[in-house]
Amino acid sequence: MKAYVFPGQGSQFSGMGKDLYDSNAQAKNIFTKANEIMGFDISQIMFAGTDEDLKRTDVTQPAVFIHSMAVYHSASDIKPAMVAGHSLGEFSALVAAGVLPFEEALRLVKLRADAMKRACDLQASTMAAVIGMEDKIVEDICASITDDIVVAANYNSPGQLVISGTVTGIDKAIEKLTAAGCRRALKLPVGGAFHSPCMEPARQELADAINSISFQEAICPVFQNVPATAVTSASEIKNNLIAQLTAPVRWTQSVENMIAYGATSFIEVGPGKVLQGLVKKINKEIETSSL
Repeated sequence: MKAYVFPGQGSQFSGMGKDLYDSNAQAKNIFTKANEIMGFDISQIMFAGTDEDLKRTDVTQPAVFIHSMAVYHSASDIKPAMVAGHSLGEFSALVAAGVLPFEEALRLVKLRADAMKRACDLQASTMAAVIGMEDKIVEDICASITDDIVVAANYNSPGQLVISGTVTGIDKAIEKLTAAGCRRALKLPVGGAFHSPCMEPARQELADAINSISFQEAICPVFQNVPATAVTSASEIKNNLIAQLTAPVRWTQSVENMIAYGATSFIEVGPGKVLQGLVKKINKEIETSSL
């Protein structure tokens, strides 16, 4: 069974999608629609912008989503047995599963990115990668810091967890994690504390938008970040998508559950090969490729 997976923020690169735009009519149509919905020529930033241009949250998130959708729609006759997306990538997965049309999903992605940027501006916050330590120990250390916000945010693969919180909270956690013997704990070059309570203002904005839209039942199981289990119910998908902004991305658990469900190969759809690498770290026997 083929599982299609969609990357999130961090997979962007200058030049992304230019070859597709030049060679595929379906992909070109996606970029044209995207420019209209965004209200500016985001395709030109994707094709020729600097790395700094692409690092802006309000550009990065729509750009990665648009690229994934251009790749997906340029392929013919895809029938996924199951789908999943890493953080932002969940919106791409929902389009692939027939839950949302591309246009509606992009409007939500744009709103999400703008709301997250505003939430980042309200509070000095960041994220850090923690390498070489058991999840439970990382969770316990985060929980021990009671005078600041710091939580486990991304369960990427065994021994690779990302924490998220206020700058001072992350600094305290890094100090404790290093003292406890983790192989590496370093801050990431991100705009704020995604998937943490710091994103509550953005979660409220996104909830209002999501609740005003009609979602369809999924045509295949969606392994969402919050439960890490198969979901097809439109109402459940809505609730999980809203919760995702302040809840952790359970990618390790999602991949393990997809394999248990019958996935024999994982196909990454979008820029980069980050998810293929994570899948291999979770289960080295599984076949991975990109679309």
